[in-house]
Order: sequence, then structure tokens, then C-alpha cells
Amino acid sequence: MRKHYSASFKAKVVQEMLKEEKGVGQLAAEYGVSVKQLGRWKTTALENLPRLFEPETEKLQQEHEQKLTELYAEIGRLTTELTWLKKIWPQP
Repeated sequence: MRKHYSASFKAKVVQEMLKEEKGVGQLAAEYGVSVKQLGRWKTTALENLPRLFEPETEKLQQEHEQKLTELYAEIGRLTTELTWLKKIWPQP
């Protein structure tokens, strides 16, 4: 049966590897993961690292724009409603 490790566990181990304070073999023994697996995790982390510094994806930008439009529309409706309520219930 294969072991499944959480993303946070993998990140923790890769961070340890990148510190280079301990050897890969030592880390493999310490965390109970094969040296080969640690190498794959490190490769994956390093390949995906540039994505952390990229601007938002187009999909996220579109979702943000849509939500912003919806919120401005709601502000408009609420402002109109407030104006109407002030007219029918004037404050003393």
C-alpha cells in the first residue's frame, strides 16, 4: 500500500532539503521517505516555484471583475433604496 503525504508535509521536507543542513539520506531516514521520492518532491517544488511570483491568472482576474461589478450594482440598489426610505420616513 502506497503512503500518501500531505502537501504541507512535502513542503516541510523540501524546505529542509533546500537548507542543506542535513544530507538527503539523513532526511530520508528521519522522515521515512525514500531518497528517490525526496528528489521528485524537490524537482516538483523547484519547477513550480516561479508560479508563486506570477500575477493572477486570467480566470481569477475575470472572477474578480465579475464580483466587483456585482458589488457595485448592489451598492447602487442599496443607495436607491436608502434614498427612497429617507423620503417616506423623514428624520425628525
